[in-house]
Amino acid sequence: MSTTDKLFSGSIPEIYDRAMVPLIFEPYARDLAERVSKLGPQSVLEVAAGTGVVTRALAAKLPAQARIVVTDLNQPMLDHARTRMVDDPRITWQQADAQALPFEDAQFDAVACQFGAMFFPDRVGAYGQVRRVMRLGGHFLFNVWGAIEENEFADEVTRALGHFFPADPPRFMARTPHGYHDADVIRADLHAAGFRNITIEPLDAVSAASSPYEAATAYCQGTPLRAEIEARGGSLEEVTRYVANALGKRFGEGPVSGRIRALVVDAA
Repeated sequence: MSTTDKLFSGSIPEIYDRAMVPLIFEPYARDLAERVSKLGPQSVLEVAAGTGVVTRALAAKLPAQARIVVTDLNQPMLDHARTRMVDDPRITWQQADAQALPFEDAQFDAVACQFGAMFFPDRVGAYGQVRRVMRLGGHFLFNVWGAIEENEFADEVTRALGHFFPADPPRFMARTPHGYHDADVIRADLHAAGFRNITIEPLDAVSAASSPYEAATAYCQGTPLRAEIEARGGSLEEVTRYVANALGKRFGEGPVSGRIRALVVDAA
């Protein structure tokens, strides 16, 4: 993983939440919150919460007596998430590293994580932390992106950037968000952390944007791809328009849509 892969600062949280969340994250957030709510938990921990799309979905689904502790490694992302929520006495916000959770053992009935496991340098260690803070019979529910070829916008963005920077293509999307998609590897990591009852299933959805430029802006300016582009000396706006042109050629001008796929994991 590159040192820039976890860089969510500056204007990235705002663009991420405004552009990326509706583009690819919302259907999976609703799915994850629905799965958690069906368990009837009294206490839920969310790790790698980002700008809070799952937090908002959980708050809408869980009863008044439920407790939700929301964490993320990146304080700017957590700060932005709080601006999107009205004051909710059920929710506690706390900066935390998933690999060193600052909680006592057996505190939570469920742990949720939306598209965060790909960013953990030590996944087995992080999963072990999750298992430690869960009560007996608890569930760890999380999702990860499928292979980049199964996620059409991300695939085309990566191809376009490869043409724009042929000597040193930015590979963030393939390397990190879409770099942890082997169900056998995920299952083995969870087993190594002590989980035994594991289900992994693919979940397809459709990514839609009002224009190729909107989709290009989401990827090029609202993710750590931005740091890779800027590090190569490219004009961020010029690169965004180049990627938008590539998306337009493949998906058409005007409103565009593409296939996305994730894996949903339930480890008990």
